[in-house]
Amino acid sequence: MTWNARALDVLAAGAPTPLIDFPLPGSGIRLLLKNESAHPTGSLRHRHARALFRQAVLDGSVTEGTTVVEATGGNAAVAQAWFAQRLGLPYIAVMPGARSPARAGPVEALGGECRFVTPPLAIYDAARRIEGHFLDQFGRAVPHDLAEELFGQVRPDWVVAGAGTGATSATLGGWLRDQDTTRRGAVADPDDHGVTRQVSTADPDDQGAVRRVPMTDPDDHGATCRVAVADPDNSAYFPGWTLDTPDYATGMPSRIEGIGRPRVEPGFRPDLVDLVIPVPDAASVAAARQLREVTGLPVGASSGTALWAALELVERMRARGETGTVVSLLGDAAERHLATCHDDEWAAVKGLDVGQYTDELRRRTCV
Repeated sequence: MTWNARALDVLAAGAPTPLIDFPLPGSGIRLLLKNESAHPTGSLRHRHARALFRQAVLDGSVTEGTTVVEATGGNAAVAQAWFAQRLGLPYIAVMPGARSPARAGPVEALGGECRFVTPPLAIYDAARRIEGHFLDQFGRAVPHDLAEELFGQVRPDWVVAGAGTGATSATLGGWLRDQDTTRRGAVADPDDHGVTRQVSTADPDDQGAVRRVPMTDPDDHGATCRVAVADPDNSAYFPGWTLDTPDYATGMPSRIEGIGRPRVEPGFRPDLVDLVIPVPDAASVAAARQLREVTGLPVGASSGTALWAALELVERMRARGETGTVVSLLGDAAERHLATCHDDEWAAVKGLDVGQYTDELRRRTCV
């Protein structure tokens, strides 16, 4: 077997991650958590890494012995180091800021090398200067296999995800667009280009934004599945999507690890997103704590961001008398989160008043 053939075998999809029922009061609406922490490296970034490596092998950018480089930290670096180790490839993660054993340790345990760079935004230029293949997760944001797997398990009315590179929402929205086009085929209105139409919405809950309206029977639950992006404070995705400004930038870093960006990244596809919901950071933290209470998993704050947005959707569905299913992505779970978003002292230092959202969460759920 050639190295390329073996590499593609290593990069084949693994077992599907499970769905977890999240308790809601009343009946008619079901909330499911897609538990991406069940991946071998414990996060949704596992899918991103596999897709990036697979594409690089297929197009010949990565071959036997190629040094693989990325500008990243946290879950993405761990997932990429895991795949690099299994492919027998050298891996270098260029991370922002001063050296941190907590960030470097998991990557180095997998045989990777960590280089720390200041100022933080210099990591991208530093990574490009290293001889090897720069994966460039933000520039490429390769679609992964989440959509096919998820919609093989359930056909919900809404799927909620956070946005980092933008690949996850683009993957979900692209799959649904392609399925919708196939389903309607030649009977579609040619003026709608076989997908959806853009309309202004008068719904005050949509905050005056623009949304895509499915061109299918609204009573056919699952056939009209829509994609919502949960966006934390300081991130550019909500204002950029609302204002239809693809180069929008806040210039401010997100405090929610793994999601939110100071600029709209190239991989974000606003045309494939039906709604972007802004979520206060303190609400993200409160929701992450409730997720831990329900599932026992020490999830990160990004999972809390998605849960809060999912519960917003549930509230809107109830107000409109709708029934159906909402899926929220549970991005990762790790013991290190116990010292951050699950810790009161950490939240106080960050100036996050978690308590103001806790009562609201309990009202909206059965916990």
